[in-house]
Amino acid sequence: MADRLRLMAVHAHPDDESSKGAATMAKYAATGYDVLVVSCTGGERGDVLNPRLKGDPHIERDLAQVRRDEMKRAQEILGVQHTWLGFVDSGLPEGDPLPPLPDGCFALEPIEVTTEALVREIRRFRPHVVTTYDENGGYPHPDHIMTHTVTMAAFAAAGDASAYPHAGEPWQPLKLYYNSHNRAKYAAFHEALLEQGVESPYGDWLKDWDPEKARTITTRVPCSDYFDQRDQALLAHATQIDPDGAWFRVPRDLQVSVWPTEDFEAAMSYVPVTPVEDDLFAGIPNAATGDRLATSGELELAYDGRTEVAS
Repeated sequence: MADRLRLMAVHAHPDDESSKGAATMAKYAATGYDVLVVSCTGGERGDVLNPRLKGDPHIERDLAQVRRDEMKRAQEILGVQHTWLGFVDSGLPEGDPLPPLPDGCFALEPIEVTTEALVREIRRFRPHVVTTYDENGGYPHPDHIMTHTVTMAAFAAAGDASAYPHAGEPWQPLKLYYNSHNRAKYAAFHEALLEQGVESPYGDWLKDWDPEKARTITTRVPCSDYFDQRDQALLAHATQIDPDGAWFRVPRDLQVSVWPTEDFEAAMSYVPVTPVEDDLFAGIPNAATGDRLATSGELELAYDGRTEVAS
């Protein structure tokens, strides 16, 4: 592994990896990089969102195994590695007042337990770049917020020899990114659809988008050649994705012409970040592919986007 650059994408549930940064992962995997998806939970408490599959007795009997099988197929389509962190889906609480989260779920696990599990994976895989969700989880699902919290803690601890000493030899990833939720992208799709006389699925969504939640895009990865793999991986999660739904309302050629990138927000980096990058590995020296930067002791944080005002 010492001569290959490595990317780790940390996600809450199976299917999240295919809807957030999937074309980027497929691109790097096809180019010869090692790419690992970490699923923090198994999605056991998810609902069947594809109307074609609602009421299917096989799915209802063992949704957890169905979702594992879906994840395996998506992994194969994207050409990436995959591991389960092993925690239990928290579910999405609904109602007024909201019900309490179920005992033993991921969002209620002690942070030391969840962090050590991810630190162990970081030290095993030794990624140079990690991606995850912003502090809002992308959207406020308790597992997405916990995934952010755990990833930030593990990024800080993985290179520290005094932290979790039984979780493997220290390894410090060099860059941490958030998957971007970009209003401008969907606004561009919305306008392009209307110009073609096609109904847009984004109108009400854009009206409800809080401008205060705008994020800073630091990195745009050109990856339109891999949009088909992204879509096929998403469709592999058949219980979660309606093939007639909003995900697939924008024609592929329009996507490629209007927004051919996947976008990211640099959160922390031990190498300089100069927006707008076109590569998650920008600034990482070739020496980083060896073991010289295995710990955080010789590194100084060069970029800390957490302290900047999002725009």
